[in-house]
Amino acid sequence: MITFLFRTMLQQDYCSGDDDILPLKSTIKRNMDTNDYETSCQISVDNSQKILGTLKNLYEERQMCDVVITVGQKEYTAHRLILCASSDVFQAMLMKPEWSEWHESKIALQELPQCEAVFHLFLEYFYTGKIVITHTNVMPILALADKYMVKSLTQVCIKYMSKHIAHAASHNQLFSWLQYTTTCGYDNVANLCQNYIKWNFESVANTPDFSNFETDLLCDLLKQSDIVVYNEMVLYNCVVRWLDLQEIRYNQMKLSDTEMQELMVNIVQCVMKCIRFPMMSPRELADLLLSPLMKRYSQSMLEYMAVGMLFQKGRSDEIDNFCSTDKGRILCTPRLYTCDTFNTTLLIENVPSIPSYNVTTLVFSTRMSAAEYEADKISEWVVDLYPKGVCFKKCYLIVWQGTLEVPERVKSTIRLSLTCREFKEDMKCNVGVLLYGTQGGIEHIMQVKQRVHHFNSQYPVLVIDNLIPFEELNPPAGEVFSRSLESDPKPKSMFLTGCRRDQLKINIIITPVFSN
Repeated sequence: MITFLFRTMLQQDYCSGDDDILPLKSTIKRNMDTNDYETSCQISVDNSQKILGTLKNLYEERQMCDVVITVGQKEYTAHRLILCASSDVFQAMLMKPEWSEWHESKIALQELPQCEAVFHLFLEYFYTGKIVITHTNVMPILALADKYMVKSLTQVCIKYMSKHIAHAASHNQLFSWLQYTTTCGYDNVANLCQNYIKWNFESVANTPDFSNFETDLLCDLLKQSDIVVYNEMVLYNCVVRWLDLQEIRYNQMKLSDTEMQELMVNIVQCVMKCIRFPMMSPRELADLLLSPLMKRYSQSMLEYMAVGMLFQKGRSDEIDNFCSTDKGRILCTPRLYTCDTFNTTLLIENVPSIPSYNVTTLVFSTRMSAAEYEADKISEWVVDLYPKGVCFKKCYLIVWQGTLEVPERVKSTIRLSLTCREFKEDMKCNVGVLLYGTQGGIEHIMQVKQRVHHFNSQYPVLVIDNLIPFEELNPPAGEVFSRSLESDPKPKSMFLTGCRRDQLKINIIITPVFSN
């Protein structure tokens, strides 16, 4: 309608003559000039910090508070509006009549002692959007964020946990993190915790936190083949230590002797069926017969140890029948053992100074059977590691049409190439590459890459590209590794170790894949 009236006015003025339309044109031009001036003079104002400061003052000085929250022995004054805007649960609690608290001016909340200790931080986050997260308070803060559905704070806690798994392990928080995130469905953090335990099993087993591992979780872990441990005997000793810790824990519950015996027998049966006795040497199996655990729980262990003896002696008929089942096949599969039988270590010094396309080569040998009677089955390997990318030089191919020039090509990847030097027979192997790193000053295995490869005369080489993200060891041109101090020349890539943080440490483990 306004457009129609404006057009009508122009037509009427135009029909009345040019002299009459000039004032209207001048008015329109002045308005356009004014709009251009206003546009050119506008500025963007960001007073968010001042607004947040005002909200913080409302909280700290208790101005215009309309609700009191009681947590344990402490009272906190707050504003219904802020609570409802920050939390879905508080919004329902304070705005819906079906909740008894909706009309109350004083609300009592029941929280765990750990959550009571951090509730003031939790509440202050509503007003400031700021909070200090540490490895000791992240769990109770996450529990509060989950309980009251503060999604932004939940994401902050999950992100923190995913980057501080090593800190959790060194401060006896790892198993509580694992159990909580598994229960609540935070799969990313749960997987990171589980991987840290599997790949650093011996160090984790020596922490006080190891006793907190629940039986079901431990059994699920022991069933997996990517546990990194020196050998199966060391794994067994770690499990024995865990059993001793469980017995101490259950003794504090003041159970009767009969109840205690039944409980321990059930636990021993659960964990011992996950130990891979066939991977122990005959000498180790013989030593176990004299162990205190065997004397107490022989019925729970003899059956599994007998299978180990059959495997080590090469009783093929019995073993083939046993390994025809999934359970038997797993028990006869080596884990990622770091003993010399299956493993070698590759250490590259001063990685930042290595020239582009440099290759480090190592020759080593491994046994191709875990059985003692096949100890003479040995294969020799050549590993080539390219930490600074791969360059394919220009070459010429002679084909039936003539000579074909192949131009130089560069590939930005960290490559590991593994070659079997000789073949007596085709070999199906599991190749595990352990990548070490440093997080929070703690050196540990950060990543494990595995490949199953059938080595034969046609396919003697296994190539693994993108072993580590290329940018981790090779920052873009013109950039350098971030530094903790201006005067500190140490690179900060998490995949570098050593006192100067300039070493690349890798373990290569080659184990046979059992096929019946």
